Amino acid sequence: MLPLTTTNHDNELRKSAFCGLTTSTVPTPDLQQYSTYTDLLKAYIQHDNTPTADDYKGAELAALRKIQTDSFAEELSCLRANKPLPKHSRLLCLAPEFDDVIELIRVGGRLRQYSQLEEDAIHPIVLDSRHPITKLIIKEYDNQLHHPGPDRVFAELRRKYWVLRGRAAVKSRQRQCTECQRWRGQPHPPKMADLPQARLRIHQPVFYSTGVDCFGPYTIKVGRRNEKRWGIIFKCMTSRAVHIDILTSMDTDSFLMALRRFIARRGKPFELLADQGTNFRGGERELRESFMALHPELQAHLASQQIRFLFNPPSAPHFGGCWEREIRSLKAALQVTLGAQTVSEEVLRTVLIEIEGILNSKPIAYTSSDIADPDQVTPNLLLMGRRDASLPQVTYHDSELLSRRRWKHSQLLADHFWRHFIRHYLPNLQIRQKWKTGGTDLQIGDTVMIIDQQLPRALWPVGKVVQVHPGTDKRIRSAEIQVKDKTYTRPVAKLVCLPPLHD
Repeated sequence: MLPLTTTNHDNELRKSAFCGLTTSTVPTPDLQQYSTYTDLLKAYIQHDNTPTADDYKGAELAALRKIQTDSFAEELSCLRANKPLPKHSRLLCLAPEFDDVIELIRVGGRLRQYSQLEEDAIHPIVLDSRHPITKLIIKEYDNQLHHPGPDRVFAELRRKYWVLRGRAAVKSRQRQCTECQRWRGQPHPPKMADLPQARLRIHQPVFYSTGVDCFGPYTIKVGRRNEKRWGIIFKCMTSRAVHIDILTSMDTDSFLMALRRFIARRGKPFELLADQGTNFRGGERELRESFMALHPELQAHLASQQIRFLFNPPSAPHFGGCWEREIRSLKAALQVTLGAQTVSEEVLRTVLIEIEGILNSKPIAYTSSDIADPDQVTPNLLLMGRRDASLPQVTYHDSELLSRRRWKHSQLLADHFWRHFIRHYLPNLQIRQKWKTGGTDLQIGDTVMIIDQQLPRALWPVGKVVQVHPGTDKRIRSAEIQVKDKTYTRPVAKLVCLPPLHD
């Protein structure tokens, strides 16, 4: 009995081992290990020889069956058994059919009578957009078509596959694609900030907080030769008054002499705000480079005069929109007045001063047509005691206005200006004209692309955020970007956030 028992025991072990070896189904490749659809198909091919077209076709069918088995198991069982689909099925509106040849679900649809389309276009294979293999297919099409718009990728997919919620899946994929975002991504600036303190210096002297910027160059005629001149504008951040002067060159001495003339005529400002000149383009490159060169020396001189000098981030003209808008109006007036002709320095200076008077005569708030409304106030009311330099002095009915005390006269004019400023102009500054909603703040380590309008989009530099600079509202409004061995400071409005570069 013992030998027989031993022999039977051996036979049982032998059979168990044999059953394990007869398993012919190869486990499905781990989908998380493959970043492209082509690599996944190679994993489905079993032999080590050079893959053929039939091998890739068989691997593709196996991958598609995997998608439908995971996503439409109930529908597959019903269609194989020729049973109707359940009423809650996502495929009910497609009138799906089971293809016995390739063992996949196809769209039945309503186009079977149209014979000029290919079979795959009339009866595309149904895929679930949430499946990992479907996402790899969409990525493959996006790469092969060189990252076009979502409609182009979706139309090409429809020629063979019917992806449920396919358009949304393609858009979602392209939002995560670094290359797509490099070509179509847009910056997402934070919500427009509150007005800075410099814009709210109520009851302070004119030009207490002043924005300064340069413009030009303009060609003038000196005898028989032509020379260049630049303009400089000082803008009161609160009252919107402007002061315009001419620079003979873009060096430190010329700027400081213009500043001394400004202080002699308008008074010493508490602070000066500038934009580092990096918003200049094209032919004004000389102005940008010169302004950057005098930056350290200028700061040292103004510090000794107890004038704060505040710089906006580079390439951020919207930080100085208060004076940039005046430069636009000034250039338009110069174009209308002078056109392309070359004039003498005296003519140019005269035209600029006349433009200064026009800008200072603009009402600072809405002008009402009601005759009962008080006179609109302008920056000239603070500068010279009347709304317009070409008009006589305004007469008001206040009893103290015609007093013999001239200081009371001036004080009443200033009070009239500030009363109107607070009542009619200041409330209009509450509205945010753009950037009304805030997005996600940049984080250190994010990958971004720097917008540079001087370069084509394909050459815009890409780097990583190494430092962020929050505003007074704690929202990130500028950041330092490291590109190779250089670091740039740019506003968030000039940065396009990209997915990780290893995508």
